[in-house]
Amino acid sequence: MIALIRFQLAGYLRSMRFLPSLIVALLLVMLVFGQWPSGPDPVKLATGTYGDAAAFMVLLSAWTTRSLLDTQPTVQRWLTLLAVRRSAVAGLLAAFIASAALSLLLFAAPLFQALTVGVPVKTTLSAVLLAALASAAGTFIGAWSSRAIIPGSGTSLLALLSVLTATLLLGLGRLSFLAIPYLDWIKAAHDGPSKLQAALPTVLLHLVLWCGVAATGYLVALHRRSTPT
Repeated sequence: MIALIRFQLAGYLRSMRFLPSLIVALLLVMLVFGQWPSGPDPVKLATGTYGDAAAFMVLLSAWTTRSLLDTQPTVQRWLTLLAVRRSAVAGLLAAFIASAALSLLLFAAPLFQALTVGVPVKTTLSAVLLAALASAAGTFIGAWSSRAIIPGSGTSLLALLSVLTATLLLGLGRLSFLAIPYLDWIKAAHDGPSKLQAALPTVLLHLVLWCGVAATGYLVALHRRSTPT
């Protein structure tokens, strides 16, 4: 499975499909996170960027995952499914590695700012865990919109945008348990380090359960497909 992960990552890099995600990550760093936190409470402002960065990581990881999983031609992907029993898991791991690498680039600026202005180390470690789970959530969203699940490229793109929108809007109503808790962690982060640390146990548990359901559903749906697309 390790060889397959390396193969998929190599194909993703050689195809240059990573460039759109890389460009978006760099633009976010320059335009959104390039401003240094200042004012009467720079620690609070720097902590808030952790929440913003984690939200952007979901979007970035979803797009990266869809691009990586759709890199292989249809026939090659089908042969891989037949040859490697855990190819679906390998694909998810490869997508998560690629997403995490781009998310790390996005996270570098908020991390450097936070460490410089004196955000507590405990808060930073919690934010790193939040970022990892946000990337994982984006990975599973992207996987659900890949060609293996939705054959049409236009339809899959529309599905990706719809799911990302739904995971945000559902958090505003009674079905918030179906949403990714963007609003919870963003609000807590902008309220300061203590509020973020207090809110994170609930947020992280929500993310873990959400990712577990999304991953299980994806693997089951992929397993039931009996013909290549």
